[in-house]
Amino acid sequence: MGSMERGAKTGSGGIASESQANADRRERQRRLAMEVIDLAKDPYFMKNHLGQYECRLCLTLHLTEGNYLAHTQGKRHQDNLGRRAAREAKMAEGGPLGAAGVQPAIQKKVMPRRTIKIGRPGYKVTKQIDPTSGQKSLTFEIKYPDIGEGIQPRHRFMSSFEQKVETPDRNFQYLLFAAEPYETIAFKIPNWEIERGGGGEESKFYTNWDRDSLTFTVQFSFHNNVSTA
Repeated sequence: MGSMERGAKTGSGGIASESQANADRRERQRRLAMEVIDLAKDPYFMKNHLGQYECRLCLTLHLTEGNYLAHTQGKRHQDNLGRRAAREAKMAEGGPLGAAGVQPAIQKKVMPRRTIKIGRPGYKVTKQIDPTSGQKSLTFEIKYPDIGEGIQPRHRFMSSFEQKVETPDRNFQYLLFAAEPYETIAFKIPNWEIERGGGGEESKFYTNWDRDSLTFTVQFSFHNNVSTA
């Protein structure tokens, strides 16, 4: 019995030691990354509107800068860096000769740019109810007076289960707006079915980028079969 007990303890100790070794290795990677990586110059590092840290190269989310830095030392990030470098090198070399025996012009290497965020844009939200049908609609007007040259504002709907800030609630979804150099902003709206229509004048889903007033507008209506209970 005594030998069996000692064997059990030795085995559990081995598992614990391996787990600790992995944790120590990740911590060493994080510290090394903090010494050699300047996040201000990292083109793939971005802090989103939810307070999380994104890797634009791998499309991953991280809760802390330390977690992001540890990620940059991992196999996935390093493999993606290698693949990207290989693609850019091939583009710079111009690739193989064309059918006419002429080598394509060398393409200029384009590095991802890191934009300094200037804060959140101003906005106006209007709620309306059609007096005849009772159909509910929302209009979002986002002001981008200092938007970057040639930038087109974007929007997208995000499930409550995609975000990590609040406890997921299937009764809500999020509408996100993004345009550099502004921070991305999000609005929490009911998770009701949106009437998108087929476009044209009768469509109840409308978007517009007014380049004169620098205002991005998104307007849509919810289907009447939603339950507000």
